[in-house]
Order: sequence, then structure tokens, then C-alpha cells
Amino acid sequence: MRLSVDPRNGAVTLSLPWRASLKPALNWADAQWPWVEQALAKLPRPSPIVPGGVFPFEGEDLLVDWSVDRPRTVRHEPGRLVFGGPRDAVTSRVVAWAKRRARETLERETLEIAAVAGVGIGRIGVGDPRARWGSCAVNGDIRYSWRLIMAPVFVRRSTVAHEVAHRIHMDHSPAFHALAAKLYGGDPNEARAWLRAHGSALHWVGRE
Repeated sequence: MRLSVDPRNGAVTLSLPWRASLKPALNWADAQWPWVEQALAKLPRPSPIVPGGVFPFEGEDLLVDWSVDRPRTVRHEPGRLVFGGPRDAVTSRVVAWAKRRARETLERETLEIAAVAGVGIGRIGVGDPRARWGSCAVNGDIRYSWRLIMAPVFVRRSTVAHEVAHRIHMDHSPAFHALAAKLYGGDPNEARAWLRAHGSALHWVGRE
């Protein structure tokens, strides 16, 4: 039996062997609740998107500069996001803007790195997966988490290089890692370390 706490959403999961008895497992899980509470206490705090607050973009905190009488379209200015419209649409407008920027940026960088690698790419899209920052299908389609646009640029580009490298090596062999590092133009370990340390917090942006 195993208890786990998902750092991306705080979900507590009890995993059991096949055909295990549920009642003893639940009793065991109840006895582990002090550990669960400690794990939940270590999770990132929710980071709501509110007027006067900040929104992380490419590793920089942008001021959410909202006023009801301004145009509704989000405009990125140095150090801030400027827009208007209804107060209850602040979160959805910022997220929609970030998703568009993520799709445009990730598509451009994917095609740039793919050209260097000499490989073709299928469809490029963004979503909000819980388990991966990026994925590459055997047909060449690549999908990313839109939340990568909140991470520093070097983290995003390392992730793109990782997925493009899968167009040649559909594994995590030494040859794959060497190619990913070459396409990235540096050591991807720094980017992976950043995601391990800070990646889960990105999933809490926009939560109340």
C-alpha cells in the first residue's frame, strides 16, 4: 500500500495491490493522516490572478494592471499586463492571453529547433496536463503545457529541445540526452532542476 500527495493539486491517493482488502487499507491510511497533513502543509500556496497582484511570465512577475474602464484586450507592457473589462473576468482574460502566447512561442521555437535537427513536426498544441510538461507522439505531433510560458525562457527552450529530440530517439537513451543537450545548446540539468524545485507552483497560479 502507498499514500501519495500530488504536489500539483493536493490530491491524496491511496494505491493498493491487486485484490487487496479495502477496509484494512483505509484503516492504515487513517493512521497515516499526520504524514498527509505534513505533506499538504508543504505544498505551494494558491496564487490567484487579481488586480494589483502579479502573474509570472517567462520568469518575470508582471503586475496585473486592471481597470474596469480600459479596453478588454490584454496588453503586455514592460513589467505589467494592462487591460479592463468586468472584474470577474480578470483571471480568464489573463489565462487566455497566456495560452495564446504559449501556443505562438512554443510553435515558433519548436519549428526553429526542428529545422536545426533536420526533422519534421506534426501538429503543435498546448494543453494543461498534470503529469508532463511536453509530449511527442510517434506521428510527430507535439503538445506542451501552456504553463511553460510562466517559467524562465531557458526552462521552456530546454523542454522544446527535449521533445524535438524525441523525433529522432523515441526513448531516453544516452544518444537521446546527448542530442537534446546539443539542440538546447547547454546543460538541460539546470532546467530540470528548476522544474523540480518550482514546477509544481506553476500549477497553483490562478487558484483562489
